[in-house]
Amino acid sequence: MAIRVFHRDHPSLRLPLISKDARFVIWPGVGAWDANLNYVRLEPGEANVPHIHVQSEDTIFILEGEGTIHDYTNDIALPFHAGCVVHVPVGIKHAVKADRGSNIVSVGGPSPADVPLLKAAGALPADAAPPAAAT
Repeated sequence: MAIRVFHRDHPSLRLPLISKDARFVIWPGVGAWDANLNYVRLEPGEANVPHIHVQSEDTIFILEGEGTIHDYTNDIALPFHAGCVVHVPVGIKHAVKADRGSNIVSVGGPSPADVPLLKAAGALPADAAPPAAAT
């Protein structure tokens, strides 16, 4: 496989459980199984559906705005603003909320790609799997 260039305005998947404007740019649907990059815009008052990545760490870089990351597993809420990086360990139930009066624009996502969540959301077929490694 060769190097490729992607643009956020031409994603191959949008996932409403993340936001009305969640664009999956790098994900298994484009052949990237070990990395994932989403471009997400949350409007004021909008929030992710609380979710868990059972096999992935989630890292989110906040480009614009401010909000709160809710950790439901540990019953905590942490504020963030532009320039912050939110890191969610494997297995933590969480949601990002634009609850501080501004839009949030972020990039990032689960790594490796959250295949179980993508299958459950219908974005990948049940039998989807990374290609066998060349030996």
